[in-house]
Amino acid sequence: MERQLETLRDYELRLLRCTSSLQPPPLSTDHSLPPIPLHGHIDSLLSFIEAGDYLQALSSDAARIILDSPNSDDFTDSAESASTAYSDLMHRVESFINDSTDDSEKGARSLLVVCVAVAALLWFTQCNITGPLDDLPKCLNPIVVTREVDLIQWETWARNQLMSAGSDLLGKFSNLQYLVCAQMLLMRINDLLFEGSDSTMFGIRSISWWIVRVLFTHQKILDERSSHLFDMLHVFMGATLTHFGTLEKVTSYWGTKLIDEERATIVSMIHLEAGLLEDIYARVDSCREHFGLAEEAAGLQLYLSGAMGFRTVHQVDAKAQRVLVSQKSSSEGADTFPLGSQSHNSDLEEISEVYMAPKLLENSNGSGILNVDSTAFRLNGIQQAVVLAQCLLIEKNSRSDELQRWDMAPYIEAIDSQQSSCFILRCFCDILRVRWEKMRGRTKERALLKMEKLVEGVSKNSPPVAERIRFCYVVNMPTIPAFRKEYGQLLVSCGLIGEALTIFESLELWDILIHCNCLLGKKAAAVELIKSRLTEVPNDPRLWCSLGDVTLDDSCYEKAVEVSGDSSARAKRSLARSAYNRGEYEKSKNLWMSAMAMNSLYPDGWFALGSAALKARDMDKAVDGFSRAVQLDPDNGEAWNNIACLHMIRKKNDASFIAFKEALKFKRNSWQCWENYSHVALDVGNVSEALRAVKMVLDITKNKQVDTGLLEKIMLEVEQRTSTEQCSLSSATSTSDSTLNFTQESENADMIGRRRETEHLVDALGKVLKQIIGSGNSGGDIWGLYARWHKINGDLTMCSEALLKQVRSYQGSDLWKDKERFKKFTHASLELCKVYMEISSSTGSRRELFTAEMHLKNTLKQAECFSDMEEFRVLQTCHEEVKKLQSDSLPN
Repeated sequence: MERQLETLRDYELRLLRCTSSLQPPPLSTDHSLPPIPLHGHIDSLLSFIEAGDYLQALSSDAARIILDSPNSDDFTDSAESASTAYSDLMHRVESFINDSTDDSEKGARSLLVVCVAVAALLWFTQCNITGPLDDLPKCLNPIVVTREVDLIQWETWARNQLMSAGSDLLGKFSNLQYLVCAQMLLMRINDLLFEGSDSTMFGIRSISWWIVRVLFTHQKILDERSSHLFDMLHVFMGATLTHFGTLEKVTSYWGTKLIDEERATIVSMIHLEAGLLEDIYARVDSCREHFGLAEEAAGLQLYLSGAMGFRTVHQVDAKAQRVLVSQKSSSEGADTFPLGSQSHNSDLEEISEVYMAPKLLENSNGSGILNVDSTAFRLNGIQQAVVLAQCLLIEKNSRSDELQRWDMAPYIEAIDSQQSSCFILRCFCDILRVRWEKMRGRTKERALLKMEKLVEGVSKNSPPVAERIRFCYVVNMPTIPAFRKEYGQLLVSCGLIGEALTIFESLELWDILIHCNCLLGKKAAAVELIKSRLTEVPNDPRLWCSLGDVTLDDSCYEKAVEVSGDSSARAKRSLARSAYNRGEYEKSKNLWMSAMAMNSLYPDGWFALGSAALKARDMDKAVDGFSRAVQLDPDNGEAWNNIACLHMIRKKNDASFIAFKEALKFKRNSWQCWENYSHVALDVGNVSEALRAVKMVLDITKNKQVDTGLLEKIMLEVEQRTSTEQCSLSSATSTSDSTLNFTQESENADMIGRRRETEHLVDALGKVLKQIIGSGNSGGDIWGLYARWHKINGDLTMCSEALLKQVRSYQGSDLWKDKERFKKFTHASLELCKVYMEISSSTGSRRELFTAEMHLKNTLKQAECFSDMEEFRVLQTCHEEVKKLQSDSLPN
């Protein structure tokens, strides 16, 4: 039994080698051993897969054991018939596995099903990712291959099955049933193998890896990220890393069957695929970690260096150029090699005066050009994939601009300098170069020609598919529809809209097609094209959604929901937006909830749900919507601001303060956001941040927006702290130094720290008040606060001058007609007179008392109409007090 298990693992390794090494060596079979059950069928399937003849593998006798249906003559061209056929296939697979009672035979049968599923996956990959496409036989159905009539509705059923993940397809794909079939077979075998407690004995551990590849391919053909696939991918990727995440685990599973550096290749592959998965879902830290582990397993240590060289044909003086350098570990130590000083991809070199790779000087004195063949370090396939993976990290870690592409340039040039590369790695490198060069005017023509050549190369028969499939899962190679869409967008940017229209129409990219026709002034033609397509394909929800977008007719979206079997997230999102625009916020909220339940990885949807819930007065759902939005897109400043405002309304000041700090990272020029932040900062006791926010409001609005109420609260807080510090200081100075103990010394140190903080606040408050007064936008309230600030600093003279300006600001013909204004005038007058009396008491001068007495006397005379008010009586009392002080100050 142990020998039969080893044979099964031989087959597993052969299957994986089809997507890794350039020339997988044939595994020798020990003929002295008894053959395992179904050995001939498995071996024939693997032979077809290794040769790249995937359709022949699916048509072979071995595959037909699984795929052939006894009821094939009863099949009709309908979605119901397709659903029934694939359900029957799952039942046949289950019976095929469970009919055997022998563990070794059950393992062999399971591996046979896995081989069929992998063949279906690789056939779909050839048709939609790697090519070649020329002379490709037409075979839409993996189950029914003998029928002469195409079962078109089965393909529609498969499309709807893939779209049930919560997103439309990216474009027009072919042979979708093969991807659905591969996914269903692998998931069913996985369930059957690992549902028992002792099933891992003959469990095929690599099945989780193939499931990851199927699910990742599913994600690549979708237009948006799918939360359903995200959850499944992380489960199966976790299992794969558990089985093959280290060299020790790979060696333990396959042992001596591995050749040369194959252990390192397998570990690097799994971590590269894990990193790609994290990159797709924007988990940058995890992506960086996996790419780092892949780099380590591949024996590389990459870093950037510099060298003098020439970038253009007409460049006279050498300039500093960035060069990628690798330090490769070996048994004899570590050697350092520069990667890339001359491009071997030179067929389009002469189109532009800019070199495809810089020509580096041999040494610093410019004595000669570096010879690439003498210095370039030859990278194997997996090492080249590791280098290209670094470009994905750069894309996620920096903004998308020309500088980002220059950061990627050394990695692209390093692969270009290699004399040989796998087809898929070379294609991906060329795609990265096109994305870089199309942003520069001097290289845009070369980028267009390179892209055209790549599009043509995908369809050509050379190289064969067995070579193209190598490493196709370890780089983020776009699907052929996505690739052609990118080519069409490049044509549009070059002004070749007519040629791009043909591409977009063939890919059924209706939204982009409408946009291009609008650019040409032919919007009606696009509408007619969509309507004509609907007469041919009335059950395509994408067409109905595109028609709804251009006609603004909700019935089109409702029809899309109907024909998709209530699985079109895009249609529900469009209906939700329409309901919101009509003011039907409760309906919009419910539609958004339904759409987001289908695919939660849509950040704009969570923000829209929060907005609709806020309008519908559902605060809890609004907070939840905005919170989910920032989880997916932490750079969404509007969502952070809304979260902060909702917490502020609900008096959750601590949470609001944190959310405002995040919002202000992206909304630094929003004075409303700063103003709200100042209130929340004061509520949580952070006066320093409140003052900083007030100053930002003044700077942004050019001193036009002044919140005197907030400044009043800040002044009260500062006055209270100043008073407390003065009391503490008096208490400390009254204590004898000889009686101080350790605790008292610590308390005094804390007191000194608090005093410094208070001094900082007083100084910051003064700068704010001076800025307001200096702008000429100061009213009576500001002058009053300015006077109180001078009083805190002990400058009574400046305090009196500020109070006098406050009093004068309230004076006028309206003063004696407005009770509220009179109250403010009275308060300011009393404060002014108190300061005058305090100055007189400290200096012995009678001039201040005389000024106070004259002011109060004139005020009482003019305010007789307010004689019934309490403020009038207070003024009279103050007047009497001033007169008494005057009489007491007369010499005897």
